[in-house]
Amino acid sequence: MKTDPLQHRAPLRVAVAQTQAMPGEVTHNVAEAARVVREAGERGVRVLLFPELSLTGYEPGWLRASLPEKAVDPYGTELDAIRDASRDSGVTAIVGAPTAHGKRSAISALVIDSQGETAAVGHKQHLEVHEREIFSPGAGTCTVTVDGWRLAVGICYDASFPEHVRAAALAGADAYLCGGAFVQGESDHRRSVYFPARALENTMYVLFANFVGQQGPWNFCGRSAVYGPDGRPLVEAGNRVPEIAIADLDVVALAEVREQLTMLQDIGEKVSPEPAISNKSVRYAHSATCAV
Repeated sequence: MKTDPLQHRAPLRVAVAQTQAMPGEVTHNVAEAARVVREAGERGVRVLLFPELSLTGYEPGWLRASLPEKAVDPYGTELDAIRDASRDSGVTAIVGAPTAHGKRSAISALVIDSQGETAAVGHKQHLEVHEREIFSPGAGTCTVTVDGWRLAVGICYDASFPEHVRAAALAGADAYLCGGAFVQGESDHRRSVYFPARALENTMYVLFANFVGQQGPWNFCGRSAVYGPDGRPLVEAGNRVPEIAIADLDVVALAEVREQLTMLQDIGEKVSPEPAISNKSVRYAHSATCAV
């Protein structure tokens, strides 16, 4: 595979935020997210990924009783604490929340850029059976570009579908960022397989952020991690306490792996050498691409 024409890019410091949300307590969860954003900024992080539905928690009873009325407005004032933290620290934060989606809600990833703006809103495409009672699926893949790095965003169950991640890789993504809500038991086992596999088979970095602790019937398993393009973990959190796990994405290492493992080239597709950048003012696009 040809070397990346953007190989002059500096390493990108990223982090996954392993949090313990309070179900339905958006004000508390926003304040906690803002605190974590500031902490990450002090440690040189440029991109910070949070779990699925990190701003409301993932408690089925609250979700059923409260949505769509209490969906989060991606452009509303209740996110101001995170906006201020991102602006002050230079961190692009990707937080999870339910948002309005027609007559129902979507499970969404809100990209708040280093200027404190909501730069993109991505919606979960693949819903599990119990989620279909409450949410509607989205379409397309949300992609953002930070410091020249092309980052595709997925949400939890999306990563169970290899084609979702492969499409992002073929479109030129360097990394796949997936906020999740994986629990103890068989779900934990699947987590341990999905994310390193998606990294290796697509020769791309993969970020995974998860909850810890109890929310209603769910006991979340943690193990938030960043995987290298060879599928090996660069950093992994534990399974008991909230924490931040930090890693540096390196374009030279990415190019070297793709020179050795040529799956993307060998399937007859060409990875786009340049990121596509669209107008940030477009809101709620199912497929959103922007530079932040």
